[in-house]
Amino acid sequence: MVQSTGARDSAWWAAYWTNFLGEAPPWYKCTIVGFLLVNPFLYLFFGGIVAGWVLVLQFIFTLAMALKCYPLQPGGLLALEALFMGLTTTGIKDETGHLVGGVAYEVLHNWQVILLLVFMVAGIYFMKELLLFTFTKLLVKLRNKALLSVMFCFVAAILSAFLDALTVTAVVISVAVGFYGVYHRIASGGIHLDAEVPELHREDLEAFRAFLRNLVMHAAVGTALGGVTTIVGEPQNILIAERMGWVFVEFFLRMAPVTMPVLVVGLATCLLLERVKWFGYGAEIPPTVLAVLQEYDLAESAKRTRQENARLVVQGIAAVFLVFALGFHVAEVGLIGLSIIVLQTAFNGIVEEHRIGHAFEEALPFTALLCVFFAIVAVISDQGLFQPVIDYVLTLPASQQPGVFYIANGVLSMISDNVFVATVYIGEVERAFNAGVINREQFDLLAVAINTGTNIPSVATPNGQAAFLFLLTSSLAPLIRLSYGRMVIMALPYTFTMGITGWIFVTWGL
Repeated sequence: MVQSTGARDSAWWAAYWTNFLGEAPPWYKCTIVGFLLVNPFLYLFFGGIVAGWVLVLQFIFTLAMALKCYPLQPGGLLALEALFMGLTTTGIKDETGHLVGGVAYEVLHNWQVILLLVFMVAGIYFMKELLLFTFTKLLVKLRNKALLSVMFCFVAAILSAFLDALTVTAVVISVAVGFYGVYHRIASGGIHLDAEVPELHREDLEAFRAFLRNLVMHAAVGTALGGVTTIVGEPQNILIAERMGWVFVEFFLRMAPVTMPVLVVGLATCLLLERVKWFGYGAEIPPTVLAVLQEYDLAESAKRTRQENARLVVQGIAAVFLVFALGFHVAEVGLIGLSIIVLQTAFNGIVEEHRIGHAFEEALPFTALLCVFFAIVAVISDQGLFQPVIDYVLTLPASQQPGVFYIANGVLSMISDNVFVATVYIGEVERAFNAGVINREQFDLLAVAINTGTNIPSVATPNGQAAFLFLLTSSLAPLIRLSYGRMVIMALPYTFTMGITGWIFVTWGL
C-alpha cells in the first residue's frame, strides 16, 4: 500500500523537490537554493570580489557537509552559476590562440592530476588481492597489539607513498569488513542482527569492534604519513610537483626534511596511544575472536589455487615495476598507471570490459569534483580574491612565510578539502613568483609548506583527508560504530603531535 505523505507532497512540484539533491536533508536543499538565489544579487549590488568570496565560502560549506551530500552536485551548481554570472569564463585565449585563463585553462594546466586519478587509482585497484593478503597476514600473525598497530600504520604509509591513499584505505576497509563478517556470522549463528548475538559473545563483539576501530584509524593516519612524501601519494602532490617541475625523487627529497620527522613522530604517537590507552585506543582482540580468524585464514589459504597464487605473483611484479618506474620517472605518472592496468589485466586474464570498468568507479566521481575545484579556482584567479592575503603574507620576513603558509593551509584543509586548498595556494604563489615578488628559493620553500600544510594537519577531520572521508562513509563505519565525532576524537592526538612537528620543521628545518 502506498503511504500518503501529505498535501505538500501532492503538489505538482513535490516530485522535483524530492529528486533535487536526492536524499540530502530538506534544510540542506533549502540552503543550496538560497545560495543560488542570493548570489546574482550580491554580484549586482556589491561586485565580483564580494560575490566571489561568498561563492568560495559557499563551496567550502558544501565540502564540509560532504556527509549530507557529495559536493559534486551542489558545488557544480555553484560553479555553473559563477560561469553564468561572469565571475569566470570557460576559457580565455591570447592572440596566438593559447589558453591563458578560465576553467579550461585550470583543467588543462592540471591534466597530470586528472591522469593520476583516472589511471593510477584504477591500476592499483587490480593489486587489491596482494594488498588484502598483506594486511590479512599482519592481522592474524602479529600477537602484540602495539606492534600490530605500528605495523598497520607503517605499512599503510609505505603503500600510500607508492600507490594511492584511497585504495590503501579501501583495502584496509575490505580486510576489516571481511573479518568482522566472519566472526559476526559465527557469533550469531549465521544471523546478521546484533540482537541475535548470544550474551556470551556480545562482549567479545564489542571488544572486537573497538579493536578494528583502532587498526583502521592507525592505518588511515598511515596513509596521510606516507601520502605526503611522494608525488603519487595524494592528488595535490602531483599538482604541486607539476607547477614546480619536480620529478618523483626530487619531490621526495624536497619534502623529506619535514615528512621524515613527522613520520617518526606519527609512529611514536601510534605506539604511545596503544600503551596509555587514551582517546579510545588500546583495545585488545579477544582470544576467542583471534582463534576464529586464524582458523578462517588457514581455511582460506588451503583453498587458494595455483591460479590465485599466480595472480599474487603478477601483482607483486607489477608493484616492483611501479616503484622503479616512478623512481626513475620513465613516463608521466598517469601513463605509468595505465601501463600497470595493461600489465595486470593481460597477465591475470581480466579481459572483459565490465570487469575492467569497476576499477574506474572509485576515482571518476572525485575526478569530476576536482574539475569543479578548478572552476572555483578560476573564479579566485579571475577576481583576484586571494591576492591581498598573499600580498600580506609575502610582506612578512622570508623566514616566517613558510610557517604562516603551513598554518593557513592546515586550518583551511581541516574544514574544507586539502586538494582544493593546495590548488588555490600553489596557484597564487606561482603568480607571485612569475611576477618577480619572490625568488626561486623562496618559491621552493613555500611549495613545501603548502604541500605539508595541506597533508598533515588535515587529519583533524574527515573533511580534510579524502581517505578519512572514504572510511567514514564506508560500509565498515556503522559496523564498528565509527562516527564523525569519534573519528575526530581519535585523530586529535595525531593532529597535535604531527601538526606541531610539521610546523616546527617547516619553520626552522628547511
